[in-house]
Amino acid sequence: MLDITLRVRVDVDAWVAAQMDMGVCDAIERNAPAGKPAAVSAPHLPKVAGIDSTVPAPMHTAAPLPPAPAPPPAPGAVIQDRLAGWVSDLTTLHELTERLIRTASLDDALDELLRAGAALVGARRGMVVLEPSGDPARDGAFAAGSGPARTKGLGLSRADLGHIETVPREVTAYGSILEGRRRGGPAPTVPRPVAHPDLLADDALHPLHREVAVRLGYAASYTSPLTTEESGTLGAAVWFYDEPAAPVERQTHLVGLYTRYATEHLARLLELERARATVATVAEELLPSRLPRVPGVRLAARHSAGPRGGGDWYDALPLPEGALGLAVGSVSGSGPSALAAMGRLRASLRAYAVMEGEDPVAVLSDLELLLRLTEPARTATALFAYAEPAVRKIVLAGAGHTPPLVIGDLRTEFVETSLSAPLGMLACWEAPSVELSPRPGETVLLYTDGLLRRTGEPMDRAFARLHSAAVSVPKAARNDPAAIADHVLHTMLPEGLDRADGGEDVVLLAARFD
Repeated sequence: MLDITLRVRVDVDAWVAAQMDMGVCDAIERNAPAGKPAAVSAPHLPKVAGIDSTVPAPMHTAAPLPPAPAPPPAPGAVIQDRLAGWVSDLTTLHELTERLIRTASLDDALDELLRAGAALVGARRGMVVLEPSGDPARDGAFAAGSGPARTKGLGLSRADLGHIETVPREVTAYGSILEGRRRGGPAPTVPRPVAHPDLLADDALHPLHREVAVRLGYAASYTSPLTTEESGTLGAAVWFYDEPAAPVERQTHLVGLYTRYATEHLARLLELERARATVATVAEELLPSRLPRVPGVRLAARHSAGPRGGGDWYDALPLPEGALGLAVGSVSGSGPSALAAMGRLRASLRAYAVMEGEDPVAVLSDLELLLRLTEPARTATALFAYAEPAVRKIVLAGAGHTPPLVIGDLRTEFVETSLSAPLGMLACWEAPSVELSPRPGETVLLYTDGLLRRTGEPMDRAFARLHSAAVSVPKAARNDPAAIADHVLHTMLPEGLDRADGGEDVVLLAARFD
């Protein structure tokens, strides 16, 4: 047995680890302690010119191990990945439909449909054409044979949409869907989505379609019909790709589910819009078709019915001896019943005004008695003014109504009317009348509280805002009552009267005295 001193022993683990990388001799040299015997040390050849004295690594140095093969997937990994993908798709679909359901108007819903569809199919631009089929017996206001047609674009200007509309419909995918609905016969087939992965490579593409595609820079399209079994085909949505492309099966499945839900939502909004249009038409028919012409005074009126159809109204009727009756009012409630009550109330006030119009208090007292006897569950506000333009004199009385506003060069102020309860709230209504003498060139503005409520501010601030709007009427517009009414409306409601969330009726009646 070879006796090796402790001084030249090396750690076995270090020896093996070093031997794997640098060979036996180098490992001994690195691990040998200082001052060990020369006999054990590795030999070092003398340096001779032209000869490399470095000891090469032994041939038995271990080579690097090949990479270990990837372990086979777990038995349930594929199923878990697939389930995770389904959950992700359902979550995305839920978020998009939640955003869609929050839209309250057709335009907002169509914009959301385009954005969500573009995200699902991976497109950047799109267009939706909404052309619902109509039933004249049902639609009433849409008796032309179809509902309100709309064309909206995503990433496309109005000029771009105009270029697309120059392409003959029968050669486009969305046109085929809409025209196929009209030619469907008694049992039309449900249209299917149409994909054009490479429009410019299609030899059968219409020349004008090719020209428009090159002009607008799109090379592929995906068209999805907006149809359900209950609603039928309402239109079609088209998404455009900048390069040749087509959505994969997973994308087409998701966008198909989304468009089906979107079509149902659009159908509900269409029905709501039809109902609003019908209510607005009935409300306009119940109001004066034209204002009377009475010497010494010029009239202008503005009216906008709320989406649910409120009961705000106005009237102007000529009375004996050159007098003029002016009235505004509001019936509680909304919908068809409020419209019917408003019509009855206005017709009754006209009859009372002809008989005893010079006494506004008597007119409102009779009106209150009629309302309490015929419709005890309903209340109303009203203001009636008996005007004599020849002498510029007004006698008025109000029942829970907002005070008139006098607008002129020297003054702009509210008329101080007596405080009174609305009609139908007291067993016996009565309030003193107020006499007013407008100066030449002044305008008396009657209005309903819907003008104030539409601002969304507290009533005191809304009154202050109305006063400021009247003060800011330009001098050039003060000779025209219509210009005054328009200026006040635009100042009070900058977004206009057609806002979808404007729930209140608005009435303005302006009378300018010469």
